[in-house]
Amino acid sequence: MTTAREIMTEGAECIGAEETVLDAAKKMTRLGVGALPICGTDDKLKGMLTDRDIVVKVLGAGKDPAQVKAGDLAQGEAVTIGADDDAEEILRTMTSHKVRRLPVIDGHRLVGIVAQADVARALPAPKVGDLVDAMSTD
Repeated sequence: MTTAREIMTEGAECIGAEETVLDAAKKMTRLGVGALPICGTDDKLKGMLTDRDIVVKVLGAGKDPAQVKAGDLAQGEAVTIGADDDAEEILRTMTSHKVRRLPVIDGHRLVGIVAQADVARALPAPKVGDLVDAMSTD
């Protein structure tokens, strides 16, 4: 059984909910990533912030990224996966929530991210194909 812990990318860094979207964009650039988990002062996951969120919800809406807080873009409860959840659960969660990146939680602590690319490297082609197909349809 392949688990999230085995295929995740470790060392995920958060952007603080009180940090600005500009700070988040700079961090994404430095890390070479397109998304960051948003963490509160209590170190609990509040959501995910993507480069697309920044473009559409901030820049495209004419807002100042130096004024908008990352936490303002967190929507509802974050979709996560447990570190010891198996690959089938990862696929079900990504497919049902139509997310390409899943924060991996051990207890309440963020321990990594499973991205669609991680799934593609770790799982057999038919399963990956099913995931890509599900993510590509409305």
